[in-house]
Amino acid sequence: MRNILVTGGAGFIGSNLTLTLQAQHPEARMVVIDDFRSGNFKNLEGYKGDFVAADVSRLDWQQQFKDLKFDAIFHEASITDTTEHDQMLQSHDNIEGFRNLLEFAAPHKTPIVYASSAATYGIAAGVNREEQPPAPANIYAFSKVQLDNLAREYSRRVPSWKIVGLRYFNVYGPNEPHKKAAASMIYQLYLQMKAGKRPRVFRGGEHKRDFVYVKDVVGMTIHALAAKQSDIFNCGSGVAFSFNEVIAELNKNLGTKLEPEYFENPYAFYQPHTEADMSKAAKELGWVPKFTPVTGIADYVKMLEGK
Repeated sequence: MRNILVTGGAGFIGSNLTLTLQAQHPEARMVVIDDFRSGNFKNLEGYKGDFVAADVSRLDWQQQFKDLKFDAIFHEASITDTTEHDQMLQSHDNIEGFRNLLEFAAPHKTPIVYASSAATYGIAAGVNREEQPPAPANIYAFSKVQLDNLAREYSRRVPSWKIVGLRYFNVYGPNEPHKKAAASMIYQLYLQMKAGKRPRVFRGGEHKRDFVYVKDVVGMTIHALAAKQSDIFNCGSGVAFSFNEVIAELNKNLGTKLEPEYFENPYAFYQPHTEADMSKAAKELGWVPKFTPVTGIADYVKMLEGK
């Protein structure tokens, strides 16, 4: 690939993706677009490419890039704060940003891999499969459903054009500290335990999440370019891991013995279990996650500890 575009490239997942692509394609021209609403310049330490400071939903794409043809576009830009309840803002920026990108890429049928979300499945417990009907519980999830709808419509119009969506589950790993309260629970619990505090989780600690390491997310996002046709895939570890199990692994890797501090769950509708069915990705993409929650947490803690 000679020209590669990453939107949202200063964000958590986007920066990991950008730096990995730069390492894999050192001769390629890299371009990142980000407006820093959910990103941080520090995440791009070592980045050598071009940077466009812009909101993808308001950018004049043709004026910005003129005749530049990209070989691949990775779309990570989004309002990622699920507590942002301004329905107009969430829907406009997320949906129109993607629509503008699709219109820009259409003439050359540039392959696109975009970030969808497991939030499109709603809050029902259990194993999530791609054929399930969407059940968005908030405006963020609703906006991601619309991205999936747009991708299907554009690929239906041009079947030879490859547009692949990945439904990210609970991602954790390097470059997330800038997210603060929105960072992964694995990172939040690590910080508490590193400070010598008992890790606080909802009573029982048996709620389960599909925690997927960002290195696997990046690997699958790049690998998705090899899809035979446009489609949507789950992107998780395929393992449901409880908060008690996370705490046990953190204790093991930190050499601590901190017991959980349980408190009452204030939310009436709290999702008890998420789990990605990864069988479609294995069958159609040949992709199998490299990290389990156990090995991913170990790798992450080693990095956080500077080892």
